[in-house]
Amino acid sequence: MATMADETAPAEMLEPGDALVLVDVQNDFCEGGSLAIAGTPALIANLNTWIEAAIGTGTPIYLSRDWHTPDHVSFDTFPAHCVAGTDGAAFHPDLRLPWSAVVVEKGYEPDFDSFSAFGRTTLAAQLRGAGIQRIWAGGLAFDGCVSATVHDALDEGFAVALIPGGSGAADVEIGAPKALESMLAGGATSPAPGPLA
Repeated sequence: MATMADETAPAEMLEPGDALVLVDVQNDFCEGGSLAIAGTPALIANLNTWIEAAIGTGTPIYLSRDWHTPDHVSFDTFPAHCVAGTDGAAFHPDLRLPWSAVVVEKGYEPDFDSFSAFGRTTLAAQLRGAGIQRIWAGGLAFDGCVSATVHDALDEGFAVALIPGGSGAADVEIGAPKALESMLAGGATSPAPGPLA
């Protein structure tokens, strides 16, 4: 995680044409949720530093959220989570989001699951319409929805940087290193101190 000494780093790294894309920082994926990722308080604290920097530099902020039906197909594999309109689907209350943040809903069709924030959403079109060239990606889970989002962003022609300390992983020992290797091989960059909170 970024330390207090790194607090000024986000504002220095953000450039015109950048956007934050924060993936699924929802209650059900945070500590206490039905598909909880460990260490989310530290993750959210770090993301708030980036959100503050984005607000200060005029960098757009986009957020994806799972928005599932009660009978969603993913519940065949995973515990029920992020059912539309429930507290579990809400963004974590400690995440300090500005009113201007753009929300993209995914996984809203009962028979289609989308790990990626680009899956059957308007995110790519919205980013292009705003003149975005590079996204800074973070959120939950690094070895799931964040990874899928990063790969789709690269396929869509966007440059991608991983927010330092900006993600939490479901499988820190195996899944996260494999996901990082795959993202870097695809063209993403990972500034120090690395992407995991």
